[in-house]
Amino acid sequence: MPEQSAGTPRRPRRRTVLTSAAATAAAGVPLIASAGQAVAAPGGGREGGGGAATAQAPDRELRKLLKEIDADRIEATVRRLAAFGTRHTLSVQDDPERGIGAARDWILAEMKKYAAASGGRMTAELQSYIQEPASRIPVATRITNVVATLRGSVTPDRVYVVAGHYDSRVTDVMDATSDAPGADDDASGVALVMELARVMAKRRPAATIVFTAVAGEEQGLYGSRYAATQFKAAGVDVQGMFTNDIIGSSRADDGTRDPYTVRLFAEGVPTSETPAQANTRRSVGGENDSATRQLARFVSDVGDNEATGMNVRVVYRRDRYLRGGDHIPFLEQGYPAARFTEPAEDFAHQHQDVRVEDGKQYGDLPEFCDFDYIARVTRVNGAVLWTLAQAPGTPREARIVTSNLTNDTELKWAPGAEPDLAGYEVVWRETTEPEWTHVIKVGLATTHTVDLSKDNVFFGVRAVNRDGKRSPVAFPMPGN
Repeated sequence: MPEQSAGTPRRPRRRTVLTSAAATAAAGVPLIASAGQAVAAPGGGREGGGGAATAQAPDRELRKLLKEIDADRIEATVRRLAAFGTRHTLSVQDDPERGIGAARDWILAEMKKYAAASGGRMTAELQSYIQEPASRIPVATRITNVVATLRGSVTPDRVYVVAGHYDSRVTDVMDATSDAPGADDDASGVALVMELARVMAKRRPAATIVFTAVAGEEQGLYGSRYAATQFKAAGVDVQGMFTNDIIGSSRADDGTRDPYTVRLFAEGVPTSETPAQANTRRSVGGENDSATRQLARFVSDVGDNEATGMNVRVVYRRDRYLRGGDHIPFLEQGYPAARFTEPAEDFAHQHQDVRVEDGKQYGDLPEFCDFDYIARVTRVNGAVLWTLAQAPGTPREARIVTSNLTNDTELKWAPGAEPDLAGYEVVWRETTEPEWTHVIKVGLATTHTVDLSKDNVFFGVRAVNRDGKRSPVAFPMPGN
């Protein structure tokens, strides 16, 4: 099928499109593969990773960045955080050696070292507030997030956030004095955040990246809720948020290992959905096309390849049963957000008093972490964040025109403001497919008509810059 563009008024007949689509889908290749886009490889895989037609292979700049991620530095960070004894949110805040205050001050000092190498592009600061008595907070308590912000050089108002929580706990969630090393939960996630801040501080992302270690997670997501509400109150355009929580081990409780898989939990029906939005979703069938699901597809597209050495297992849930993470407050504010966590957990090394019982060691100790695994998960996050920050933003105001009953599909979207914007691509898939299977290049147009019925398939739109980097997909809502 020839490339469709704004300058090509004549379109192939619908029968031709459908015949071509059926043939290419059966062959497992995209309808149109643009330059640099992943194409079908022998054995059903795709060069550059990812199984979708939208997959993006890592370029030289990204590969260099990923090689700088250091498992030894990650291990040193995890061990240093565990050495504070406890990092319980209710533990002492003014002891220089033990407690959450000592951990807070050490994380800030390290972040400031990274910022010093940024040429003024990165700042590191504390974000504090007083939490009045509430669930699991018996007395008024200062809760402090450590925040490092790497300001974008082209579109700084577009923001991406990566987080881990630095507080820890033992069996009794109110025990603020016992040793709670919290190596996997969640020194591993904080080490990831700090390593990415170190590596990226020396670089110039187009958009802004925020690296944050939050507190109060074990008591009820307090630190991340404060951060998310502050972003929302300030009108910050957070286009993606990831929390890394329990990403320290590849070993399950039965001893089996899966060292090359990380789970990504991504909700379908938006937490912040209004009744009107729910009615639209039920009408168009968008349960699998929330902004968070599009973000998850993007993670697979850019983070699942030989450069990271990892398989991203997307799970169509907000989180695990009976559990929750720091992405949820961002979802509550309407931001796309998802959670990375290890493939299968060993619960003897989470939320446990440090002890030996019947010859078995319990407790969240560094000896149970796999530091090479954490480094690989860090590379997945690095690939995703860097590509998001260098690519254009997700197209806005994507609409599928429904004012007329037709058997083709007219799509519209607002033009992006990026100076290096090269154009847009329309993507589509069968309604039963989880991933985008076809890509149509449409140039710099902000409207395009496809000779396929909107009633039969799902459509999306993504932006492309001159370097060939693609944004996450925007799912169009019905409109005029």
